[in-house]
Amino acid sequence: MELARRRMSEIVERLLPDEGSLVTAVPGLSLHHRRSAMAPDSSLYDPSFAFIIRGSKRVILGDEIYVYDQDRFLLTAVGLPTIVQVLDASIENPYVSFKLDLDLDLARELIAEVDQSGSSHDVQAAGIAVGPVTPQLTNVALRLLELLDQPADIPILARTIQREILYRIGAGPVGSRLRQAVQLGTHTNRVSAAIRWLRDHFDQPIRIAALADIAGMGESTLHHHFRALTAMSPLQYQKHLRLHEARRLMLADRIDAGSAALRVGYESVTQFNREYRRLFGAPPKSDVRTILAGAS
Repeated sequence: MELARRRMSEIVERLLPDEGSLVTAVPGLSLHHRRSAMAPDSSLYDPSFAFIIRGSKRVILGDEIYVYDQDRFLLTAVGLPTIVQVLDASIENPYVSFKLDLDLDLARELIAEVDQSGSSHDVQAAGIAVGPVTPQLTNVALRLLELLDQPADIPILARTIQREILYRIGAGPVGSRLRQAVQLGTHTNRVSAAIRWLRDHFDQPIRIAALADIAGMGESTLHHHFRALTAMSPLQYQKHLRLHEARRLMLADRIDAGSAALRVGYESVTQFNREYRRLFGAPPKSDVRTILAGAS
């Protein structure tokens, strides 16, 4: 496993010699490289498999904290707004990782083939899980990165390799998270429909009754399963989406806090400032100034 990690680290650091992230030619695959620990930052995790080659990272979802490293991968089953932080990184021992966005149609095909019994595996659990990195998973992760040196092979082999990654995840202790994300009719899949609506309409007023109709659940059932999956209520989830998007707008478009607040759906700038500080630990203006200073 250590030899495989050395090879993976060499590939990432060669393709991404400076700190940052790189979207690759392999569909859904991005590389990440840092030489210093980072302050907590906002990130919207889509369904994905995150694999750390060197270092460790903390992910905060609501009140829950997940830490993963060389021995543990992170599986995200549904789109979730999180706070992330690279914990261990230095010039001598940089943080090196990759993230693969999951092809849920491919996952659905694989699970249908593996689970011929037709069992729904409807386990109530959070939409994020940490699972063990095995030698088999490490080897297939290496083959995925080696495709970057053989671009002609990507259209032929990338889907096959992702299928094996999905198989290794599904066969392990967090496989139920993957199943509940893709199987129609499960509570997770129904909650996912509500999550997708919220992500597409986060700047609009929310009616829990309408959201429950989208999920095909009663209101109390939706609340129960939504919190189990996201560690938040639907209203809290919408608030996190709004605050994460406002932060992105202030950083990317350099707009002021009041304009960002109105654009993401807040009617009260005072309320926006209060909730922003509670989530990110600082008022919008000083938070953005700190991030921009660290990036310069």
